[in-house]
Amino acid sequence: MGRVNQSTVSEFLILGFSDDAGLQFLPFCALLMLYSITLMGNLLILTVVAIDPQLHSPMYFFLTNLSSLDICYTTATIPKMLTLFLAKRKTVSVPECMAQLYFFMSFTSTEFFLLTAMAYDRYAAICDPLHYSLVMNKGACILLAASSWLTGCLASLPHIVLTSRLSFCHSNVINHIFCDLMPLLKLSCSDTSPVEIATFMAGGLLGVTSFLLTLASYVYIITTILRIHSMERRRKAFSTCSSHLTVVVLFYTTNMCMYMRPASMYSLDLSKVFSLLYISVIPMLNPIIYSLRNQDVKTALRKITGRTLFFLRGGGQSRPGVTVTLNK
Repeated sequence: MGRVNQSTVSEFLILGFSDDAGLQFLPFCALLMLYSITLMGNLLILTVVAIDPQLHSPMYFFLTNLSSLDICYTTATIPKMLTLFLAKRKTVSVPECMAQLYFFMSFTSTEFFLLTAMAYDRYAAICDPLHYSLVMNKGACILLAASSWLTGCLASLPHIVLTSRLSFCHSNVINHIFCDLMPLLKLSCSDTSPVEIATFMAGGLLGVTSFLLTLASYVYIITTILRIHSMERRRKAFSTCSSHLTVVVLFYTTNMCMYMRPASMYSLDLSKVFSLLYISVIPMLNPIIYSLRNQDVKTALRKITGRTLFFLRGGGQSRPGVTVTLNK
């Protein structure tokens, strides 16, 4: 990363929701609860998919990547926010701020590509089921997932290199809840147009392309489902992609509310609320959506819960002359 003008600003003050220490406890408790639920929910998804052989399929392979991603980008922001809620000096160093910004942008970009890969997987499963196992083989799944992670990490590098070269001499107070790009640009006393151009190009080339590919996949998916004459088959086909479609709608809607509002509608307080929804509520909802709307995941959860209770009650202890077996 490039050097920051250390002679002017060496650290940033994160204003958060309020500079009143007495008003920090309630947001701290709420954010800690959301973060804990997010970790437990996504770790549960990872555990269930790893344990149940019936979930060893491309759809759930991508789901484990999504759960890992949600854990990563909430961890990139929320733990530091929690410490700042309780700290007397709510400051972060410039390198620490740039690192947080890089990881946040990288994981956000990765989610765009990963959701597109998951949409393609649903397209192949519903629109071309006869060739699904050939199209979405193990190598193809690993390639799509690895490409999503790698592209997301590389796409954020130009922003960080350009942002780290800016001079921050007007103020060091970030009126936000973490080191996000737009609040940082407002503090710079140098030309921010290269960063803005890079952001526009990344949003146009990568974000819009991902959105259009996802949209095209679902146009074909919905068209194919509507051609199915059997209501039961139609319902079953739609249920296999409804969870992913719900996550896509939530993700893109929140992104548009955060970064695509007109300047006349931009509000720092509103931006904080949308950011909090984006980094804490959406990752918490993802495993809930996949658990409640996916019959395979619910079945696997019931199976694992049943086996756990069986062994906790002593069912795993064999008695003389008795052989204990579990139905698979």
